[in-house]
Formats: sequence, structure tokens, C-alpha cells
Amino acid sequence: MNYQIDVTDRAAEALESAARWWPEHRSLAQAEQWYDGFVKAILTLDQAPERCPLARESHKFPFEVRQLVYGLGRKRTHRAVFTIHEETVIVLTIRHLAQRDLELGDLP
Repeated sequence: MNYQIDVTDRAAEALESAARWWPEHRSLAQAEQWYDGFVKAILTLDQAPERCPLARESHKFPFEVRQLVYGLGRKRTHRAVFTIHEETVIVLTIRHLAQRDLELGDLP
């Protein structure tokens, strides 16, 4: 089954913000590699998104919240937090792994 991918404005803004951090603290080449790779990883959610584990804070929500963890090389740094509704994967936000857990009020 192919799922449709819906990236919320909040998630798109968080992804762009994280991508802007990379050239300032690492390099432009790493920023491009990280951004392109993360987008490609998110797009793979169109196939079997339930392969990704429940997010650590999923129990706080009235629906399942899953996460796709991503980083360059072996160093995982960020996660795409998403839910599955019927035939659509809704990417709710992008979070650094060090950020606090999501609360219900953090999502629109």
C-alpha cells in the first residue's frame, strides 16, 4: 500500500530551521547532505510507515505517534514525528533528539 505524505507547516518550518543551523555550525555541504537525506527518508514513509517505532511520548496522545530517526552517518540527531491517518502519513514536526518530549499542546 502506498501512503500519501503530508508534511505540516510546523514540520516544514522545523526542517528548514534545522537545515539553516548546519552551514553555520558545520558546513554547507553537510547541510545540503543532511537536508536532502532527511527529505528522502521522510518520503520513504509512503511504504510501510508502521515499520517505525512509536515515539517515546506516544502514550500522551489520543492517537499513535511514531518517529523516524535520522542523522548523517551513524550519528542520529533528529526525528520526524508523525501519525498515520487512513492512507496518509502526517508528519507533525521535526525534533532534535535532545529536545524535550512533545506534549499534546505542542501540536496544532
